Amino acid sequence: MISSLILPLIVLAIGLVLLVWSSDIFIDGAASTAIHMNISPLIIGVVVLGFGTSAPEILVAILASVDNSPSLAIGNVVGSNIANIGLVLGVTAMVSPIVIKSSLLKREFPMLLVISLIGILLMLDKDLDITDGFILLTLLLIVMTWMIHANKNMAPTDPLAKETVDELEDMPKFSRGKSWFYLLAGLVVLMISAKMMVWGAVEVAVYFKVPEMIIGLTIVAIGTSLPELAAAITAARKGEADLMIGNILGSNLFNLLAVMSMPALLAPSVIENTTLLLDYPIMLALTLAMLLVALPRKGKAVITKVEGFILLMSFIAYMVFLYVRTING
Repeated sequence: MISSLILPLIVLAIGLVLLVWSSDIFIDGAASTAIHMNISPLIIGVVVLGFGTSAPEILVAILASVDNSPSLAIGNVVGSNIANIGLVLGVTAMVSPIVIKSSLLKREFPMLLVISLIGILLMLDKDLDITDGFILLTLLLIVMTWMIHANKNMAPTDPLAKETVDELEDMPKFSRGKSWFYLLAGLVVLMISAKMMVWGAVEVAVYFKVPEMIIGLTIVAIGTSLPELAAAITAARKGEADLMIGNILGSNLFNLLAVMSMPALLAPSVIENTTLLLDYPIMLALTLAMLLVALPRKGKAVITKVEGFILLMSFIAYMVFLYVRTING
């Protein structure tokens, strides 16, 4: 009955709205708290701004895994990375061409590609288990250590350094107590909204008799990528292209390492053939496409409006492909 679908859709929609809102509150609180603790702005840029936008994905992954829905978590990772490149980067480049100046970002592009390749190698046995989870977490520690070290040694004149400092100066200035309140309140609402999204998504999947993986690749992935989209468009309009690209790269790295490790550790499962043979390779192809369009040409690294349009059309084509796959499933 259609009435049995209404409540899950309402819960899913409310969870999505709360997820986007609480993500902003959480990041503002985390950044303000870090400033009160006298943490370097560039370290805040890596840990809070770079990875903070992936908080929705990791909470959804944890809750989905605990609820014995690891496919939803895995689909969220792959779908979010596809959405970050095709939807977020594509739309942002169409709003304003993206000029990449920071030397650090030019090193992070190939790093993301390498991590993506390692991810698919771990999945070749069609099993995401505890060993894979520990490997991913170890790689996360290595990547974060490198990024923090690289940011510490970054020249103050580097565009990414300047944009990070400017972004932190533009963020709300809270007292120490209010900073902690926003941090904790944002985290609590994030957890509640993530739980709502997971429950709603699973119920929708059951109603339409589609795999949870498909729901994770579409509704949940797009929903958890909305904070990145909002942040990216704002950064592009402010001329903070390097910061915006840094957030996308950081988010995708965090998704592959921290978020993907959650279902591996909490709910080891078999990787579906379609994910291994179709969805992950598409994510890999878009990652490679992002690297190629970001390569310097004639001395400049620019992602043009046309390239942004191509990325967006690739994302839309993938959504259509998922729809066709589902109805023919």
